[in-house]
Amino acid sequence: MFLTRAGLRLRPFAFGTAGPTSYIRNNHTHFDSLKFVTQLQENGFSKEQSEAAVNVFSKAINDGIDLYASNLITKEVLSRQSYQQKVDFAKLKGELQLIDRSEFNNIRTQHEKLRNDLEKVKQRLKEEVNKSLSSVRLDLNLERGRIREESSIHDLKIKETDTRIDQEIANMKVQIDSTKTQVLQWLIGVCTGTFALVLAYVRLLS
Repeated sequence: MFLTRAGLRLRPFAFGTAGPTSYIRNNHTHFDSLKFVTQLQENGFSKEQSEAAVNVFSKAINDGIDLYASNLITKEVLSRQSYQQKVDFAKLKGELQLIDRSEFNNIRTQHEKLRNDLEKVKQRLKEEVNKSLSSVRLDLNLERGRIREESSIHDLKIKETDTRIDQEIANMKVQIDSTKTQVLQWLIGVCTGTFALVLAYVRLLS
């Protein structure tokens, strides 16, 4: 920084190839420092005080430009950031789609597994029901066989009882017939004896 007839030269500032202010668009920025020093001297400042004030003012301007420029970015940086954001967004979109497909595949896999488990449970239940029905049928058949055997035994006992009763009846008939024969024989003997006695009595009377 120095005093010339053209003025006090500020430190040049340039940031990239584009910027929002004229300070950034130009490679060099000047203001008439000699005129500013003269005005200060006319207002009662000495030459040293005027130059010191110009130096302080110039430093403040440069610091303000540096602070303002530190918060700015160039088109190239903005383009890179925009491109990076697009890349990140595309990557995020791809990851979300991958997650969606993965979740869908997981849900479909779980659905298939659940359906297979239900089919297995259904098949197992069917087998258990068939096994139970087979066991019940076997028990029923065994019970029917046992009932038939008991019925056959009862029928045999009934037949034996009927046969025994028939035999007893036949024996009783034989005994009755034998008794009848004996009674008839006894009656015939009695009648014959009585008739002989009557004949003998008649002969005695005659």
